[in-house]
Amino acid sequence: MPITEPSGNMIVDIGGGTTDIAVISLAGIVYSKAVRVAGNEMDEAIIQHIKKTYNLLIGERTAEQIKIEVGSAFPARRADDDGDQGPPSRSRAYRRRLRSRDEEIREALAETVNVIVDAVRVALERTPPELSADIVDRGIVLTGGGSLLKNLDKRLREETGLPLAMAEDPLSSVVLGAGKMLSDFNLLRKISID
Repeated sequence: MPITEPSGNMIVDIGGGTTDIAVISLAGIVYSKAVRVAGNEMDEAIIQHIKKTYNLLIGERTAEQIKIEVGSAFPARRADDDGDQGPPSRSRAYRRRLRSRDEEIREALAETVNVIVDAVRVALERTPPELSADIVDRGIVLTGGGSLLKNLDKRLREETGLPLAMAEDPLSSVVLGAGKMLSDFNLLRKISID
């Protein structure tokens, strides 16, 4: 991100424990907000849903696997809608069952995803108008492991009406950015707080 330019950039980092939202301009943070809802809460929502619905206790690792494989923040396009029949080994009944699981897990994640979407919406409302125009042009950058939730970008795009971009390496981008800052002491001095 061009953080030293006189333009607004919004980044949403959805990690394990928190979602951090920041608007950055001229190497400074114009607005920032951290919400204690992120990937871990998504996993917990799945654990509670499975426990309540099926009276079955699953662990965090299984919940994360369900989130990665089946979880979604926005309804997926149905394979049947465009005539795609999929691989011959996958019957129509199998695809229908998989779609119902997708919907079930999406509903379990809905509250957590809504908190993240609302936090982004509040950040956009509190961003100064001169920087909002830049964000409208450039869009929002998503990073962090939680941003990999299927169709989260579509959901945020639908809710905000803004373009979204995924960081090149969402799982490592924060560490890579910190390393980059430490390798450029002039930039570090420029943005550090006295």
